[in-house]
Amino acid sequence: MRNILVGAVLLSAAVVPAFAQTATPATEPRFVSVTDTSVLSSNVVGLNVLNAGDETIGEIKDVAASKENGIEGFVVSVGGFLGMGEHYVVVDPTALAISYDTGSKKWQARMNATADQLKAAPAFTYEGKWKS
Repeated sequence: MRNILVGAVLLSAAVVPAFAQTATPATEPRFVSVTDTSVLSSNVVGLNVLNAGDETIGEIKDVAASKENGIEGFVVSVGGFLGMGEHYVVVDPTALAISYDTGSKKWQARMNATADQLKAAPAFTYEGKWKS
């Protein structure tokens, strides 16, 4: 009986890690360089999005990326007050100009839109696997 119990424990220890693995890593590690034109997500999340009239029309809340397409969009919040009633939209990365101002040493995000246009855009919701 003791041998059966020990065997069951060893078998479960060998099987559980196999089920826990969901992604297969590359066979060899690959590394890339970050260039002067690169932008880190930590630089953009939290940035106010300004329009041509220097009005704040939203705030970057998240970055949507995939292995196949790179950055797919920026999740921008618009409206609301103190986190209540916020409307989230995903903006195409080509519609948002992100730059670094060396004079003020700050990152900037600009978009040719109004807050009303963002409010009218299809909503993105943090549901399913995106819910934290």
